[in-house]
Amino acid sequence: MGQATWETVWMTVVSMVAVAILGIVLGLILFETQNSNSIGAKIVNWVVAALVNIFRSIPFIILIVLLLPATQALVGTIMGPRAALPSLIISAAPFYARLVQIAFDDLDHGVIEAAKAMGATRWQIVTKVLIPESSPALVSGITVTTISLIGYTAMAGAIGAGGLGNLAYLDGFQASNNAVTMMATIIIVIIVFVFQFLGDTVVKKIDKR
Repeated sequence: MGQATWETVWMTVVSMVAVAILGIVLGLILFETQNSNSIGAKIVNWVVAALVNIFRSIPFIILIVLLLPATQALVGTIMGPRAALPSLIISAAPFYARLVQIAFDDLDHGVIEAAKAMGATRWQIVTKVLIPESSPALVSGITVTTISLIGYTAMAGAIGAGGLGNLAYLDGFQASNNAVTMMATIIIVIIVFVFQFLGDTVVKKIDKR
């Protein structure tokens, strides 16, 4: 049980960090190109938006199967916690990217215009205005996404990715041991509560409103 719990937490944390980075990059691209008059920017926006929508639409359990060849090539195996990472990241990053785009869209554009009037470069606007001012929404979004990732790790575990999902399926369901299934469920719920508490605490600390 301890090993399975560690594997679930490890998969969640590693994938969460990757999703946060990739999601912010994708969300920033969508935000920066959505109102551009440039043909190149419009093409980039269309391609990124299409990829985000496609991968958001594919059920996670199907995505795992579709990515088996890529997973084998990337991590050298299709079993264990490492094998779950590509599917976890690719499934959750598009979801978070949309939350990032919404957070940027909801930002008071007067703040951005003021930064431009002061001569700030685009990079300075992104790093010193856009992301800092949107940080409460960004943290709230990654918290919601992380909760989904915990559920995804359980599904991945059911097909051999390890963690509490694998334990609940093999040693619980298949062995008709309801105690194991119940304990795995309780631990997953506790993990969810911990991540939710941490996310809410960070949001309260950085929210200036």
